[in-house]
Amino acid sequence: MRTLSIIGARPQFIKIAPVCRAIERHNAAGGERIEDVIVHTGQHYDDAMSAIFFKELRIPMPAINLEVGSGSHAEQSARMLVGLEKVIQERDPTVVVIYGDTNSTLAGALAAAKLHVPVAHIEAGLRSFNRRMPEEINRIVADHLSDVLYAPTTTAMANLRNEGRSGSSVLSGDVMLDAVDFNRALATEPRILRELDLEPNEYVLVTVHRAENTSPEVLRQLLGMLNEVAEDYRPVIFPMHPRTKNILGAGASQAKSDRLHIVEPIGYLENLFLIERARVVMTDSGGLQKEACFLDTPCITLRSETEWPETVACGGNRVAGTNRSDVLAALDLWEAQIASAKVDFAAEARSRFGDGKASDTIVKHLVAFCAERRGGRNAQ
Repeated sequence: MRTLSIIGARPQFIKIAPVCRAIERHNAAGGERIEDVIVHTGQHYDDAMSAIFFKELRIPMPAINLEVGSGSHAEQSARMLVGLEKVIQERDPTVVVIYGDTNSTLAGALAAAKLHVPVAHIEAGLRSFNRRMPEEINRIVADHLSDVLYAPTTTAMANLRNEGRSGSSVLSGDVMLDAVDFNRALATEPRILRELDLEPNEYVLVTVHRAENTSPEVLRQLLGMLNEVAEDYRPVIFPMHPRTKNILGAGASQAKSDRLHIVEPIGYLENLFLIERARVVMTDSGGLQKEACFLDTPCITLRSETEWPETVACGGNRVAGTNRSDVLAALDLWEAQIASAKVDFAAEARSRFGDGKASDTIVKHLVAFCAERRGGRNAQ
């Protein structure tokens, strides 16, 4: 059995790591051997956003790197499609496995479906119901082209049922919970904390990368608000995404407050350390919303909606958008809750995302799925 796993961006590197370990366990147990061919599209390509993750997360190096680089959505997706079509034809996989909601996900689903190769989508069924988000379009298309859909939550299962995909859906749990559980003990203190002389629970961690938040105008507004947070509340650590930095240009270094620390991107393990010890996290990242909730760290989402409503339902996430007054109000609410020692939502969050063994569930089901398809073809 040969799987072709398509990844290309930082969140996908995190998601594939526990699946790789589950495949190793499966192969060691003596079942039908899985040959997993990892294809890196090159969507994230610099060391800070790519290479370091393979080293830290102990992911096998990709067998193929398409090196598509940056570009518009159309340019990037088109280059991926051309490259993936050739790879799929050459490697002849039993199934193509895609992750999440990036352009790599979309291209993998489309290339495989056109070649009549089964597609398995890990982290299926997410919906923000905001079609202005490129990720929302990618999710919908990928889900409707996939043959088996691994939904991380009951909400995702309901979304798929509402779109007529329940017959192809499996409630697997979330591989991100698997990743946090495995890597939490390996998380290392980043040098930046020592350099800035910051103590646990005494800083705000911020990440911003979504398209709707990275126009020059919105970024300037966010920087102004973060200056205010740094001056009046707690020091801010802001690892800046390369795209965000490029858009800001010289403005990236024009922070007014000495307590607003704009730093280079950091690795996953160091980031996990920062999340767990932050007083509050502010982010537009779906993955970081969940990681904060799993680690009992209060989260403020810098968007007007979330594809992870479970993080709100468990009490760990406040969706505030980017309006200054709304974000500061959410910060005040968290501060009051922290002061009264009422921050305790991790167990509730974890219960909504599975048992921490989603990767094993997925691999076991994927083997059975492929065997059933082979049996069906042989019967014909």
